[in-house]
Amino acid sequence: MYGNQGLNAYQQTSNQAAHYADPHRLVQMLMEGFLTRVASAKGAMRRGEAAAKGTEIGKAISIVDGLRASLDMQRGGELAENLSGLYEYMQGRLLQANLHNDTDRLDEVARLMREIKAGWDGIADEARNQPETAPGGSAGLQVTG
Repeated sequence: MYGNQGLNAYQQTSNQAAHYADPHRLVQMLMEGFLTRVASAKGAMRRGEAAAKGTEIGKAISIVDGLRASLDMQRGGELAENLSGLYEYMQGRLLQANLHNDTDRLDEVARLMREIKAGWDGIADEARNQPETAPGGSAGLQVTG
């Protein structure tokens, strides 16, 4: 009972934070959510909780789908194309991890997302200081909401 109240409060706080976040921060939040879901899936996998594992991996796949959908392929050029391909690869690895209960594949996609996130975090100040010439900041990413 208390766990549900805490989870509800956390989700409300996260939803409020997302409402007020700038586009760059929204992408950071998606990446953070992805990493949380992958870690949760890994824990569920280790505990033999198949349903929870599947739910968490499904949510991680949905987050990657959202990140892919937010790419502006025209403005982002080669970088956006590369990210799209990498996101597609990650989704496939997540599916394989789910099918084969493979924590190594979960570790791989978490590592890849941490690398992408490190690059994204590195442009935070630059993205916030640029005029709104392209929705979502830079790197061919367009965040709509």
